[in-house]
Amino acid sequence: MHRSRRLLALGLPVALTVGALAAPAGAGTIADLARASAATPFPAGCEVSTPGSVNNPNAEVEPWISVDRADDGHAVAVWQQDRWNDGGSRGLMTGVTRNGGRTWSRTFAHFTTCSGGTAANGGDYERASDPWVTIGPDGTAVQIALSFDITTARQAILTSRSTNGGRTWSEPAAVATDDTFAAGLDKESITADPKRKNLVYATWDRFFADPVTGEVTQPTWFARSTDGARTWEPPVVVHDPGPDNGTIGAQIVVTPDGDLLDLFVNFVGASADVVVSRSRDRGTTWEPPVTVGSLGTIGVVDVETGEPIRTGDIIPDIAVDRRTGRVYAAWQDARFSGFQRDGIVLAHSDDGGRTWSSATQVNQAPDVQAFTGSVDVAGDGTVGVTYYDTRNDTPDPATMLTDTWLATSPDGGAHWSERRLGPSFDMRTAPDAGGFFVGDYQGLDHRDDGVFLPFFSAANSGSEANRTDVFAAVLGGDGDHGRGRVERNDHPRTVGARAAERRRHR
Repeated sequence: MHRSRRLLALGLPVALTVGALAAPAGAGTIADLARASAATPFPAGCEVSTPGSVNNPNAEVEPWISVDRADDGHAVAVWQQDRWNDGGSRGLMTGVTRNGGRTWSRTFAHFTTCSGGTAANGGDYERASDPWVTIGPDGTAVQIALSFDITTARQAILTSRSTNGGRTWSEPAAVATDDTFAAGLDKESITADPKRKNLVYATWDRFFADPVTGEVTQPTWFARSTDGARTWEPPVVVHDPGPDNGTIGAQIVVTPDGDLLDLFVNFVGASADVVVSRSRDRGTTWEPPVTVGSLGTIGVVDVETGEPIRTGDIIPDIAVDRRTGRVYAAWQDARFSGFQRDGIVLAHSDDGGRTWSSATQVNQAPDVQAFTGSVDVAGDGTVGVTYYDTRNDTPDPATMLTDTWLATSPDGGAHWSERRLGPSFDMRTAPDAGGFFVGDYQGLDHRDDGVFLPFFSAANSGSEANRTDVFAAVLGGDGDHGRGRVERNDHPRTVGARAAERRRHR
């Protein structure tokens, strides 16, 4: 992400040099872990750096995935390629699978100069971050990027579309641009309307520090395309919490009745809440936000050394059950440990986001840190939540062993089972970007047969030349969503206080 918060990160282990990796046998594990990433296609020297900038070639972080509902087995994924320590990456990679995640091909859109961007095609930016992708009902895939310069104030939210399943991508289209150091675009996401062809929705936040008054604002913005992301309508504000307050982490879902719900974090004074705003007219106007729950994250550290892990601590996730309309929100929170350690919590709404249940804990090892949760709902209503935790860490200060998990619930979150998605990995191998970092978010979707398809970044333990890769966890079919028996073994700041951190959080 860009300039907007205190975040940290993670990763997964073992020096992985093959296309698929067998997870270790044992209760709660799965067999097929397919690597989607590969060696970087971007040559050394393609980038612009500044003093103190450190690039991590072959480090892939912050993945997202979208499954094509009209084509069984087809999915498109995106991630940052060659992460920098001080913001962004050399470019954003795209992965395409036609067999449910078992094998992947790779390409990229022209969002940076390293990835083919030029002044002529509109992609001549030095770095890119915050990858996100969506697939519409006609199979058109659209990805979105935060592209920016590290040496100038130029920045933009760009989109690129593919009508051939992700093999090739259009030249970038601008959703929003800025060219002042006083402003910062951040944490954009994109959602194709699941029923209405050519309707695509983008949302993000924009930080602005008035150079005269010093007043800081950071509202959530929205833009709509009615032609499949070829062009974009002028942006509108979803919610502005006022001077010296702010928002972040915006993401849109579409309910079965066609309403848009924009989920984000709302910072007002010393408080922080997960909220949702509704639009009943496809984004033309927005209702005031409704509180989903308080944001009680305290952040994640290596408990042996105290060093920060940059996680999705202020990036909630949202999903909707398309059969019943029930909406779920998941986020990182420390309330169930008495604010001693972060966990993953879940709340739901049965009235289209107007009211919400109390949050319940999802992570199944509550005595250790859990972080960076993603939520999805399979076709039969089974809820899935992925996250990382440190239950298998040891007292050795040289390593921070981390695991990736998928928890599933067939009854709306009342009961959970859990499955480990791969071997333990050393988080400390992940690139340092304001903390050891594998992404502010991770991907989770489900295939047409209803089986979840987790898509996540993992550190290759001890490999400085290839610190991280991204993987698809390929689960079984016939109703097996990845269920397995459980394997057990004061947050807020003001926007003004956070402002000093913004420049390093792309």
